[in-house]
Amino acid sequence: MKQSDDNRLIPMTSINSGKLREVAPDVAYYTDQIVNVIMLGHTDGPWMLVDIGVPKSADGIIKAAAERFGADNPPRAIVLTHGHFDHVGNIVALEQEWNVPVFAHPLEFPFLTGQRAYPEPDTSVQGGILAKISSLYPNEPVDIRERLHELPQDHSVPELPEWRWIHVPGHSPGQIALFRDRDRLLISADAFITVRQDSLYRVLVQKEEVCGPPVYLTTDWNAAFTSASTLADLMPETVIPGHGSAMSGDELRTGLRKLITDWDELAVPEHGKWVHDKE
Repeated sequence: MKQSDDNRLIPMTSINSGKLREVAPDVAYYTDQIVNVIMLGHTDGPWMLVDIGVPKSADGIIKAAAERFGADNPPRAIVLTHGHFDHVGNIVALEQEWNVPVFAHPLEFPFLTGQRAYPEPDTSVQGGILAKISSLYPNEPVDIRERLHELPQDHSVPELPEWRWIHVPGHSPGQIALFRDRDRLLISADAFITVRQDSLYRVLVQKEEVCGPPVYLTTDWNAAFTSASTLADLMPETVIPGHGSAMSGDELRTGLRKLITDWDELAVPEHGKWVHDKE
């Protein structure tokens, strides 16, 4: 296995970094600097890890997992919502620690098997300071082919019989979300998030608002709209996004409805190399 050639510490954090928060008895999320790592499963049983954070932070994730599930209780598997640097930054270190299978959508495989790099972040896009410095972010692929498996074609999630995966491209070709119908709990990845990810101040203080995907890495805005609309149609009661705090109830429903209704104004930047024909 090989971590990406440009895997490096990102000097960015938030007030929630290091916090492990529970949203259901069998669902918790750990904020790793600016991104969420999700832990699914009861504390006294088997569990699964969804996404694995920014580079150079494996020790914090391992510690948080041990506090919740016990030191000698590794996850049954890891599910990747997509392969951007802030979601796979510790994959080799965690695999060396746990030696478990990794599941992802096959459209993400080129970026997870060392074959293809993601497009470089768009520093020209309309947005805040974090968009302007996004050239610092890693974009080279990892290579975990020896542990990598396709998610089941029937949209089930291994080891998680109540959950199903949903293909939500736009931010990346094979991005997925996870949904549990019983309590309408949604893991939205970066299809929509709850903090404006290009704003340094809003990321630092984790100002809550329903937002579109990070602008500097979203390459297909038409697909991104379809994906966000698909998730809105599920009428989630609670969301754990890739970035930002979990959100529930009226605040989530109102914010998501407004995001979809005013998508071009709220989500799509005025300019950028992946923005086309916006009036």
